[in-house]
Amino acid sequence: MPYATQAKLTERFGEAMLVNLTDRGAVATGLVDAAVIARALTDTDAMIDGYLAARYILPLSEVPPNVTDLALQIAIYKLHINTPDDKISKDYDMALKMLRDFGTGVIRIQAAGIEPASNNAQGVQVTDRERPFTAANMKGYI
Repeated sequence: MPYATQAKLTERFGEAMLVNLTDRGAVATGLVDAAVIARALTDTDAMIDGYLAARYILPLSEVPPNVTDLALQIAIYKLHINTPDDKISKDYDMALKMLRDFGTGVIRIQAAGIEPASNNAQGVQVTDRERPFTAANMKGYI
């Protein structure tokens, strides 16, 4: 399940911006290039999966709204060929920070049953061998 779609990008950033970012042909068509957006969204999904895989079972059964929001911020950044404006750059940096926090567990995704099961270990288990030197066999040396 993709984290963001072209429709959500259009809703958030507007069709005019997407035309400016994706119409890269030698002759401008004035249309959104769906292939360019699909590639950016695929790259975005892979990036998000890389961060979430450390803590969550993928694919997510239900995409939380905050993950979709991060996906939109990352995708619009990836669509820029040249340096994006400060707002988009700051949103991208914030999205990466939040993904790191998701991966480490500082921020948790609110979705049921997506965390991997733990082995319920209660600490360290130590197995020790019989001691060759004890107080009884070292009598006279100690």
